[in-house]
Amino acid sequence: MAARLAADTAEQILDAAERRAQTVGYHGFSYADVAGELSLTTASVHYHFPAKADLGARLIERYTSRFLEALADIEARASAASDRLRAYVQIYEDVVAANRMCLCGMLASEYETLPVAMRERLGDFFAKNEAWVTALLTAGRASGELSYAGDPKATASALVSALEGAMLVAKAHGGLASFKAAAQVMLGNLIGPR
Repeated sequence: MAARLAADTAEQILDAAERRAQTVGYHGFSYADVAGELSLTTASVHYHFPAKADLGARLIERYTSRFLEALADIEARASAASDRLRAYVQIYEDVVAANRMCLCGMLASEYETLPVAMRERLGDFFAKNEAWVTALLTAGRASGELSYAGDPKATASALVSALEGAMLVAKAHGGLASFKAAAQVMLGNLIGPR
C-alpha cells in the first residue's frame, strides 16, 4: 500500500511539474511551486526527485512514452496516411487548446541551460517523433495519398519544426485560431484539398 501511495505521489508531482513546464518552462517553476500546488512539503518532492534535473529527465521520458503511445493509437485507429497525418496534427492542436505548449518544444527553447541528461532525452523525443513522421510520409507518398517534393526525412523535420513553431506563435499571436490556420496550410501542402 505504501509503495502505491508513493507511486501515486510521484505521478502527481510529475503531473504538476509538467503543467508548469508547459506553461512557464523548466526554469519558471520551483519545487516549492509544485509542493504548494499539491499541498506537499518540498522535502516530499525531493524524496521522489532528489534534484530538479532528475524531475526534468523523468518528465521528458514520460512525455516521450505517452507521445509514442498516442502515435501507436493513431496507427491502430487509422489506416490511411492522410487520416494518420491529420490525427498527428490534432495532437498538437489539443495541446494548444489546453493553453499549453508541447513539453519538449518548450524545453527545447531552454536547451542551452538544461542539464545534459535532459538535453539527451529531448534529442531522443524529436528523433523518435521525426522517425514516425518520416515513415508516415514515405508510405503516404508510395500509396499516392500524400504529395511533397524532396526527401521524406527533411519534410518530416520541417513539419515537426513548423508545428512546434506554430504553437509558439499561437501563444503570442492569435491563439488556437492561428495554430489551426497554420496547420491547415501544412496539411494542405501534403494532402491537398479534402
